[in-house]
Amino acid sequence: MDYSKIICKTVQRVPPSGIRKYFDLLTDKTISLGVGEPDFPTPERIRAAALERLSKGRIPYSSNSGMPELRGLCAKYLKERFSLSYEVQNILITVGASQAIDLSFRAILDPGDEVIVPEPTYVAYLPGVQFAGGVPVTVVTTEEHRFKLTPQALRAAITNKTKALLLPFPNNPTGGIMELEDLEEIAKIIREADLMVVSDEIYSELTYNGKRHVSIASLPGMWERTIVLNGFSKSFSMTGWRVGFAAGPQEIIAAMMKVHQLTMLSAPTPGQYAAVAALEQGFEDGWRDMYAMLDEYAERRRYLVDAFNELGLTCNEPEGAFYVFPSIKKSGLSSEEFCDKLLAQYDVCAVPGTAFGASGEGYIRCCYATSMADLKEAVNRIRAFLEGLGKL
Repeated sequence: MDYSKIICKTVQRVPPSGIRKYFDLLTDKTISLGVGEPDFPTPERIRAAALERLSKGRIPYSSNSGMPELRGLCAKYLKERFSLSYEVQNILITVGASQAIDLSFRAILDPGDEVIVPEPTYVAYLPGVQFAGGVPVTVVTTEEHRFKLTPQALRAAITNKTKALLLPFPNNPTGGIMELEDLEEIAKIIREADLMVVSDEIYSELTYNGKRHVSIASLPGMWERTIVLNGFSKSFSMTGWRVGFAAGPQEIIAAMMKVHQLTMLSAPTPGQYAAVAALEQGFEDGWRDMYAMLDEYAERRRYLVDAFNELGLTCNEPEGAFYVFPSIKKSGLSSEEFCDKLLAQYDVCAVPGTAFGASGEGYIRCCYATSMADLKEAVNRIRAFLEGLGKL
């Protein structure tokens, strides 16, 4: 049977993840700088809450929108951390922030609508737009501008078909952030063009150098035109629990919930109880584990940036997330060649910049959500690799 005639043409055109292909090749000797996953355990009090619920035996569905208690805590969190005012009806609990991305696009896009996406970009954004019938329009961010979205680049990308901007900051893979003065210029353009914003803020708690994340939804005139996406995977080391949330105008959230209701039904109930435990103790007393993780990430980040620059692999200092995005142009190899050879010869896994779009050529993404001992050994192996290439 010719399945090329059966499988959706859009699905056929979308390439597989440029990140995941490397993990089939990992061995016990491999040091992985590839997966964007905290190496810390989920805090004990969060696990205990889920275990207590599991001990009751019956684990029912939650409401389609998610547990009211959790939705209320998410609204409180957004208010206290980012000055965003939402009620319970403005919150939808999703299966990780990844599902929230998908629901956002499916709720607002008609066939042919354009979505502007800054590049280098997380691998799920462009396919998410395409699966919803939209057309992604990439706008390149550069090391020169610290991988921020510039007003000039945004203006140049807007057409009469533009429906929304995807705003992914703090950014995966570059670690770039958008500060208040950056967002003010972007917000002005968005209001003038009457666009929506899908703001993926999953790394909002992971910022450095004394910087605090600012949500574009907190700016004048932006609440009503922004869908804020967030979750528990990165901040609370809860990747496998698959709990995220979306916040926005009630009409938009209702549209997203309709798709969620008819395709997913509800987020996992044990994960929702765990998420309640993550939020209910307050930001100072209850979040010591998160702050300890952030301190460790900051130390690792400083080490890795300095190490790459010392090796001559120019590395912009990221101010968010847990990735560095060094230039490997000095090696004379393409990004994919560099990563393939580094993995095959020295058992270090990094991700080619081209996994995040064509503008990522000449760069690699390295995640520092791994131990300092592994980071130091990885740097030693990369040094040996460069020496073997005659580049040191």
